[in-house]
Amino acid sequence: MARRELDLLLGGAQGAGLDTSANVLTTAFARLGYGITSDREYFSNIKGRHSYVHARISTTEIPQALTYPVQVVGAMDAETIFTHHGNLEDGGYLIFDKSTSDRRPSSISSIEPDLMRRLENTFAELKIDGTIASLVEFLGEVRKVKLVELSYPDILAEVTKKFKLRAAYASRYISSILVGAVAGLVNLDGKSVRYGLERRFAGRPEVIEQNSFVADYVSDAVKGKYGSPHELGRSQLGCDELMVASGNDVVAMAKIVGGMRYQSYYPITPAADESFFLESSERLEVNGESLGSVIVIQTEDEIAAINSVIGAALTGARSATATSGPGFSLMVEGLGWAGINEVPLVVTYYQRGGPSTGQPTRGTQSDLLFALSASHGEFPKIVLSSGDHSEAFYDAIEAFNLAEKYQTPVIHLLDKFLANSIATLHVPKLSALKIERGKIAYNPPRDYKRFDLNDTISPRAFLGSKVVTWYTGDEHDEAGHVNEDPLNRVKMYDKRMKKLEIADREIPPEKRAVYFGPEDADFLAIGWGFVKGVVLDALKELSNQGLKGAYLHLKMFSPFPSDYVRSVIERFDPERVIIVEHDYLAQAGMVLTLNTGIVIEKAITKYTGRPMYTRELIAAIRRVINGEKRVVLSYGE
Repeated sequence: MARRELDLLLGGAQGAGLDTSANVLTTAFARLGYGITSDREYFSNIKGRHSYVHARISTTEIPQALTYPVQVVGAMDAETIFTHHGNLEDGGYLIFDKSTSDRRPSSISSIEPDLMRRLENTFAELKIDGTIASLVEFLGEVRKVKLVELSYPDILAEVTKKFKLRAAYASRYISSILVGAVAGLVNLDGKSVRYGLERRFAGRPEVIEQNSFVADYVSDAVKGKYGSPHELGRSQLGCDELMVASGNDVVAMAKIVGGMRYQSYYPITPAADESFFLESSERLEVNGESLGSVIVIQTEDEIAAINSVIGAALTGARSATATSGPGFSLMVEGLGWAGINEVPLVVTYYQRGGPSTGQPTRGTQSDLLFALSASHGEFPKIVLSSGDHSEAFYDAIEAFNLAEKYQTPVIHLLDKFLANSIATLHVPKLSALKIERGKIAYNPPRDYKRFDLNDTISPRAFLGSKVVTWYTGDEHDEAGHVNEDPLNRVKMYDKRMKKLEIADREIPPEKRAVYFGPEDADFLAIGWGFVKGVVLDALKELSNQGLKGAYLHLKMFSPFPSDYVRSVIERFDPERVIIVEHDYLAQAGMVLTLNTGIVIEKAITKYTGRPMYTRELIAAIRRVINGEKRVVLSYGE
């Protein structure tokens, strides 16, 4: 019987082609109309350390979250087996290179010492000698795992022989061994695999041919020996078109659609990929007709990045910068300058593990309080967040609208999980998009005052227009001249801060917080950002088990939708309201308390740098409902 869903994990050394395997398979599955979500986890290392891709494929929906155990583990190397054998379900399929049978953890220098100690304890408990051979024997005999044993060297020798390649190039094709093995197990047709390879290696026909040969060769061998035990049924998504993109790419595309014309950046994980995508799309053409260009500049540091964005915004260009925690730390003085001068700019902020360098390639939601209070003094800023790829697309455009409408910095909070996950999503409805540029003085009078006190949000005249404008980091008068008079200070201060009051009145509550679930739910989970998917997935499973839950998804933290959030929470027993976050302090709960006066005493948090998974969250929700105040999650390698 064909499957409706499949969970799989592919692992290997960083830089060994794992991204290629994941991208080819994701594209192939998407071509057949399947919903896919995949997360890439990797060390802060260019090449050599262990990385893996964890994915879920569905015939009925676009998956909202990932879970363990998986049905298939595909191992490029021995370290993947040592690291992830526990993530494979009993009776699952392990794809591995049988030529690595004599490898032991002690022979792999990249294995973390903590993992090494856990493995030694595991081997002692299982009474095995610690080689790959002994471990897979245990998996096969005791846990009934099906061992897809392949000789990678023999397969590479075949492609080397057929295409008369140098032996040194052979290892480049290991990625297609995994593609072929997975294709065989799920009966993925060769045309779709070929399509995935063509998308990955466009313009390199010889590389496409060689990888197609390897994938087909392995797929046929696997099907011949094992059949296709995980064959997926036909897609039931019922849509004509799907996009496949990472979170970085989705935001970059949205910025182009939203009319951004300048982006600066300094390379930093995980934000840089967004700017790299933009650099590949700097000249915009449709059917040979130029639509202008996006200027993307790599500056010497993050201070220069935000300062150049300020300059571009003052000329009237929609402008943004993309960064992560350490970079944003350097930007905050410039952010304050933008605040006092009412400059509309967007900071796309991808959170990663901190403090300091922290965990450069791992995810978190621990920068919320920092974003809300960034830079000294008080000035209005809008802080919004996105929970999935589709939200990120529309929110990236909305961020520009809000920045220009209210003439204030906007911080768009995302995280590593969304940035580095690849997902299928419905093609955005461009007809539903609206561009709002706010008040602009296209023909300013000779006595134009940039900070006119007659209007809380005064019309902008761009640098280069027919009037002279003054900007300074000091307090200023209506014209922009330095002015420290106390009465002027109060007037200018009030002018700036009242923008948040206006925004609070004008931005609909449903754009700032979204309620999911039945009105008569038994409990309420509250979260934001990337926890959206896993909470909704957990609630669906719990509902099937007879426990009805609801989710309040917070999207905007400044201005905070206080009245709406309070009205939702007050419908529930306080003992059944739970904050769910990727941080230690449950920071969204703290912001909620500050704005509503309601104290949420129960929390589920995770700060390992790995995402929450459905099964661990379900178990944690049950523990909290049964009386525990706080549950800290830690599953995942």
